[in-house]
Formats: sequence, structure tokens, C-alpha cells
Amino acid sequence: MNNSDFTTQMDAARKGILTAELKKVAESEQMDAEALRALVAEGKVAICANKKHTCLKPAGVGSMLRTKINANIGISRDCKDYDLEMKKVLSAVDLGADAIMDLSSHGNTQPFRQKLVQECPVMIGTVPVYDAVIHYQRDLGTLTAQDFIDVVRLHAEDGVDFVTLHCGITRKTIEQIKSNKRKMNIVSRGGSLVFAWMTMTGEENPFYEHFDEILDICEKHDVTISLGDACRPGCLADATDVCQIEELVRLGELTRRAWAHNVQVMVEGPGHVPLHQIAANMEIQKTLCAGAPFYVLGPLVTDIAPGYDHITAAIGGAVAAASGAAFLCYVTPAEHLALPNLEDVRQGIIASKIAAHAADIAKGIPHARDIDDRMADARRSLDWEKQFACALDPKTAKEIRDSRLPENDHSDTCSMCGKFCAVRSMNKALSGQVIDIL
Repeated sequence: MNNSDFTTQMDAARKGILTAELKKVAESEQMDAEALRALVAEGKVAICANKKHTCLKPAGVGSMLRTKINANIGISRDCKDYDLEMKKVLSAVDLGADAIMDLSSHGNTQPFRQKLVQECPVMIGTVPVYDAVIHYQRDLGTLTAQDFIDVVRLHAEDGVDFVTLHCGITRKTIEQIKSNKRKMNIVSRGGSLVFAWMTMTGEENPFYEHFDEILDICEKHDVTISLGDACRPGCLADATDVCQIEELVRLGELTRRAWAHNVQVMVEGPGHVPLHQIAANMEIQKTLCAGAPFYVLGPLVTDIAPGYDHITAAIGGAVAAASGAAFLCYVTPAEHLALPNLEDVRQGIIASKIAAHAADIAKGIPHARDIDDRMADARRSLDWEKQFACALDPKTAKEIRDSRLPENDHSDTCSMCGKFCAVRSMNKALSGQVIDIL
């Protein structure tokens, strides 16, 4: 079998073909390839792999696999250093990001997007509606439905692996937003652009109205559609309201239409959600969207932590992933405040990785806890180098210890407890040694 025997990863799986990408994913997940093939055929796992992204190290996105994390990058009018954005990409990949989303909204975006496809080994996603105004250099209200579709085609031809499309917001949503008053209205950047375009032109959402044409484009290039949640809640007060759920119902319908074209789908989710509502949100999505992989932003569990929203998102992300979310979009300390810098990116990745790993242990993902058990062994034996090797961020762990070593005999203690160290005392007690403290 070769690539001419199938159109997409889903098409191949439905035909019983084990693609090279699927075999690599099965190996990395330590999973039976046939079992994985069945999940891809059903749509419960997406392998986002554009045919033109030849340097890609493929990964699978699904709740029964290791939870994946995404890092958003991209230039804006106020921060337009492409070299810095590429440094963020490389840093995010080095730290373990499974995907990069280019959210650039200024300048000559195509060369940067193409450079990502040529050099970045992880999944690449974009939001074509952001790029439409920039690509055509025309105001939003002057663009046509076909202009938007052509930008989707351009991104697919450039080689991106998934595109976020806000297909679920329709003219009906305009009336819902007006009649069901929200504190924060629409906070999705793409969703607000589509909403604004519909109100200015009086036309239906082009991504909804021309969905079949979009499916043809995505099937040709094997681009996964990430169905954007235009009505995601932007504050706790708007969580799980009629606008969010009604859009999710429509996304479930669009998911089934995409699958009928052998196009893979992910469904995007909230947003700002109180902790006690997160599990229910995951269950609603699984029911309405037939188990399609759920890709969530956070969720952020409180609205009052600007500067620390990587933490509020990690709390929500751990609960969401343990309850069925498959893909976490990182949130950085700069969320709500500024474009993230390199340190913000690092903090966002680390927080998301902690959330994802904690969820994988809770879900019982095979071998997820192996590294924790190795860490426990290293701590019991007070082997600092082995502890650093097991650490999610070895550099930071080593820097903290080395900067605050105990004054004497630091090989088996740290400056927290010194010779009062419980591990040291127990090791000596169990081996019959004298426990010297003073």
C-alpha cells in the first residue's frame, strides 16, 4: 500500500491500512497498532498529519492516549519579531510541546508558516480567519465568503496539520447573544471576527455555509479540522450557558459530516469554567460529538489571577483531561495581559505538562506513572542526579538545589531539613546505623 491508496489517515484506517504515521504513533503510545487503527477509523483518535509536513514526528490525539499539549505563538502588530517567535517554537518543542499553533495577525505570515512546516517536527495548527484580513490587506467587511475559503486552501497547501475553523456560530447566534445577555459576550478572537463579519454583511457564516467545500480541501491534503468554540465562556458567569451548549450541538453535527468525508476532527472547548462544572462539560462534549477528541483552553477555574493564569489553567486542565479531554492548549502567565515572551512560554508549557501528566496517571494510561516510580526510588536513595533525570524541568530543579546547598555533608541532605531529613533518618534506622543529627 502507498499514499495513493487512501486520502486521509481516517480513510486509511477505515480501509484497514496501517499507515507509517499510525505505526509510529502506536509505537510511541506503546499500543497495539490494530487497536489504534480502529480508534482512528471511528474518529476517536486524530493523527494530524498534512501530506506536505514531511519533517513531522506524528502524534495521536485522543482521550485514551497520552494527553497532548499545544503552545500558541505568533506575531502581532505590537510584537513582530519573527526570529523571537521561532525561538519560542524551538523552546516549546524542546520542553515537550506536542503542537504549535501559529496565531500570527500581522505582517507577511506565509513565509513564517512555511518555515514552520519545513522545520518544526510537531503538529502545526493555524486559524485561517485571522490571516484573511492580513493576506488580502482589506478590511473585514469587504471580504467575501470565497476569500475565507481560499485562505483555508492556502493554509492546507502550505502544509499545516490542523486548522481551527469557527463553523458552529451562525446567524442564529447573533440573536442568542443579544437575547441571552452574557457578562463577556464572545471572547474568541476568531469567533468575534466571524460574528462581526456576519453583522456587517448580513450573510451566513461562510465556514458553516461552505462546509462541504472546506471538507473537500481538508480531505485532499489530510488536514484535521479543529472545530472552534466561538462561544466559549470568557468568565465563570458565562460557563455552560445556552450559547456555549447550542454551539456544541452544532459542532457535533459538523463532526459527523466531516467523518462522512473521511476528514478527521477535533472539537474545541472552554474557556473559563468553575471547577465543579468541568467534568460535566467533558461528558456533554463526548455525548454530543460522539467521542471526537476534545481540545480545551485551560479551562481556567477562576477569573482573578492575571499573571498566574498558567496555574488556574493547569488546575482546570488536569480535571478536564482526567475527565476525557485529549488535548490541552497551554495558557501562559501573560494570558489576558500581553503577548507571551520566552519565559512565559516556558512557564505555560511546564504548567500544562504537569496537568497532562497528572491526568494521564488518573486515567490509567499505560506506563504513565513509571517516571514517578523512578523518581520515588531516586528520592529514597537520595540520588540527586537520578532525581534531576526524572524531573519534568531538570534545569530548574538543579539550579534551585545548587543555589541553596546545606553547609556540610550535602550529598545526602538538602537545606530544607539538613540532618533532620526523614528519608536519611529512615535509611539509617532500617540499616541499623546511628542517626547523627547534631
